[in-house]
Amino acid sequence: MFRLWAKIFQDNHMLRDVVITDDGADTRTHKVFRALEKVCYEFDLSRPIWLEKNLREFKRHSRVRFHQDNFVEKIDFDYLELQMIEEDD
Repeated sequence: MFRLWAKIFQDNHMLRDVVITDDGADTRTHKVFRALEKVCYEFDLSRPIWLEKNLREFKRHSRVRFHQDNFVEKIDFDYLELQMIEEDD
């Protein structure tokens, strides 16, 4: 089971969250990108741009934060955080 928790924060308060699950047989990378697409649809956001620092952070901590620098459009919150809850064995 693959589960990813997405949260939107403003002034250190969580405004919205959603958990995305995926039971498919794809790679971790494919599941993360597909989950991010579902998160953006759910929150009505444009997809953030993965910068090198985001990739390092996600690989190291299984958590990443996307700030205004990662979005083309203006966002009305401080950051979007993705956190891996459960990965396939």
